[in-house]
Amino acid sequence: MPDPRPAHVPWLTPYLTVRDAKAAATFYAQAFGFMVHDMVNDDGIVMHVEMFYQGQLIVMFAPEGAFASTARTPRTSGVEAPQSFYVYTEDVDALYAQAIAAGAKGLTPPSDQFWGDRFCQLEDPDGYRWGFARPVAPRR
Repeated sequence: MPDPRPAHVPWLTPYLTVRDAKAAATFYAQAFGFMVHDMVNDDGIVMHVEMFYQGQLIVMFAPEGAFASTARTPRTSGVEAPQSFYVYTEDVDALYAQAIAAGAKGLTPPSDQFWGDRFCQLEDPDGYRWGFARPVAPRR
């Protein structure tokens, strides 16, 4: 049976709701180095965004109200996001500094963790939490 997915799409891709798709795309590119592919409607409004990291599709999103959705961001809803994202990166410390400079909120500064990764955690302007890591010790 042939693979039913488009060529660039993994089996699972998170799909977020953001307040402003254009602003979110700019933030993710500046803070995390994600490559952005956006899709604009006939009115010139960004309605769907695909973000790539290290050549792979990592997450997609749309603005609040897109496609008649009532979904809201954690920030708009006033709640802590119940999920977080864990992304491996080449330099945790440099990414943390870059993200803070771009407007991310630091939650856990880069440090070596008991599970063998150097890890940091940040919160984006919409309230989603992002962990970035790099192995520093062999896995058990």
